[in-house]
Amino acid sequence: MYDYLQKERACQLIQLALVEDVGRGDFTSQACIPVERENKVELLVKDNGVLAGVEAARWVFEVVDKSISFIPNLGEGSKIKPGDIAFYAFGNSRSILKAERLLLNILQRMSGIATFTHSLVEKIAHTNAQILDTRKTTPNFRLFEKWAVKIGGGQNHRYGLFDMILLKDNHINVVGGIANALHETRRFLHESGREMEVEIEVKNLDELRQVLHIGGVKRVMFDNMTTDMIRKGVKMVEGKIETEVSGGVTEENIVALAETGVDFISVGKLTHSVKSLDLSLKAI
Repeated sequence: MYDYLQKERACQLIQLALVEDVGRGDFTSQACIPVERENKVELLVKDNGVLAGVEAARWVFEVVDKSISFIPNLGEGSKIKPGDIAFYAFGNSRSILKAERLLLNILQRMSGIATFTHSLVEKIAHTNAQILDTRKTTPNFRLFEKWAVKIGGGQNHRYGLFDMILLKDNHINVVGGIANALHETRRFLHESGREMEVEIEVKNLDELRQVLHIGGVKRVMFDNMTTDMIRKGVKMVEGKIETEVSGGVTEENIVALAETGVDFISVGKLTHSVKSLDLSLKAI
């Protein structure tokens, strides 16, 4: 299990989402469904893709009503098609309906992210490049979105601002250039006694030369550079540090970018504008 993927934290987020959705009560269910009524439901797949969020759905049911029985039929990362059944659940009807919208929101978005991630991973499978996510995530939903990227075969970049130093253009501009940014970072790490990975963004080969001369970084990020410049940059690095491509990555150019020899390709679209999969919770 990944460091950020803690059930307790996920359930806290689920509880907050239920407060937002249920508010003072699910009055529709209270109005027409007897309090003791029970029924069985199935998660019906209506789209092609990669399934993600089955365990999250189990946690939603647990938060809503621990007495609901949850029976998975397909595992995380399963290839799915219309007509497949991802899981079954049985229990109090009011509780199931209270959980329905939230678990579908999570499953549909996670499955959409996993599906898109998997499609990109397959496109560049003939290279050594790995797909990374970014911090371009939905507020308070990052845990589920980054989890979905992993299920889809991608890798997680830093989870937040606290687990890696990434010197981007604004940091560099504020302190007056690459040299200052790297020297100040080195001073901070020494004085604080912290051991953290350092990555720095470059926009051209001259900036890359500065970084290589100064040193002190684990990875360099080629930001919005042409394929030809990236290829030259990889050659200049000579495998001494990791390389990453960021900015302007599309389904059309990702193969060419991967074939430059870079180690990582970060794709904001994995989480900020992905299409959710069509899934439905049906009473049976």
